[in-house]
Amino acid sequence: MQKQGEDQLAHSSDSPLYDRYAATILAYARSLTSSWQDAEDLTLGVFLTALEHDNLTWLSPKQQLVWLRRVVHNKLVDSYRRPSHPPTISLEQVVESACRDETLTPEEFVLRREELESLREAIGTLSLEQRQVLQLRFGEGLRFADIAVLLKKREAAVRKLCSRSLAALRATYHQQQKG
Repeated sequence: MQKQGEDQLAHSSDSPLYDRYAATILAYARSLTSSWQDAEDLTLGVFLTALEHDNLTWLSPKQQLVWLRRVVHNKLVDSYRRPSHPPTISLEQVVESACRDETLTPEEFVLRREELESLREAIGTLSLEQRQVLQLRFGEGLRFADIAVLLKKREAAVRKLCSRSLAALRATYHQQQKG
């Protein structure tokens, strides 16, 4: 499919758009993805989307680049929304699977269940944004750069939010364990 899409782009009236911005869009896509192949696929999708729209020549060159970068962003967000990532497991499912662990003694089973319940309560004290960042980072396994794109924040801000969320979770959990 990628080769067919490239052939389509090369023979279209919008090929100057491709010639002018392909390298820039590929570099931008590469900065947001984890592999060259993903960046190339994303770039191809962006220019195929440009083909679907009527001629973009009515936009200034700067507006064309902004439009193309926005399409990169939207396509990346769409890719995270698709169920291509492994399904997340709820804390309730973890508790249930821990309960089914036949190697645990009855005492270990009760202790594990209490620990998981404490963790669930501690997570419940976090803000929605804190829970989102932790879910995306540890549940989905996303990089900070990818999370920043999804949340429309700077990467440094996402790193700080994640760090503060973990610290708050740790403090709440330890406080529950003491009390």
